[in-house]
Amino acid sequence: MDLKDIFAISGKPGLYKFISQGRNSVMIVENLEDKKRITAFTTTKISSLEDIAVFTETEDMALKDVFKAIYEKENGAASINHKSSGKVLEEYFHEIIPAYDRKRVYASDIKKVILWYNILQKQELLDFSEDKDEKDPEEQDEKPNKSKDKKPQKGPQKRPQKGLQKGSQKGPQKGLQKGKGKIP
Repeated sequence: MDLKDIFAISGKPGLYKFISQGRNSVMIVENLEDKKRITAFTTTKISSLEDIAVFTETEDMALKDVFKAIYEKENGAASINHKSSGKVLEEYFHEIIPAYDRKRVYASDIKKVILWYNILQKQELLDFSEDKDEKDPEEQDEKPNKSKDKKPQKGPQKRPQKGLQKGSQKGPQKGLQKGKGKIP
């Protein structure tokens, strides 16, 4: 399950999927439930679900791991209603993550996590099979390491000029004069 392209937008209910990048750092996102597209401006607080974690007494727990714990407890079904009372939500969350930090994780936070889980479950976006990045150690040993197989290059190597990005230049290009006709 890849949470990198799924966002929570401050002040907007639900979850959003990244569609494209617009001009001036504007993002175009689509609501997962009603499929309506909106623009998210740079002034809006946008959080990727991949970057969110839950405080525990030992170390923070990634939201993906929290979703996995709920998924296993519910056997892939929907969770309890996120509109339940705060006490019910806290008891439920304690069953899932016994070591969560009760002082720093509020009922409103639990409500969001359960709401997000239910949205993702309803849209069938919860997939906890082996991640694509994680491969068997035996497979990694069989593939040749490209860095070991490369031969060192001889002679001078071209490096980009300091302060310039690749492909950009400052000032007029060599051989061009401002206002003149053809390019030599």
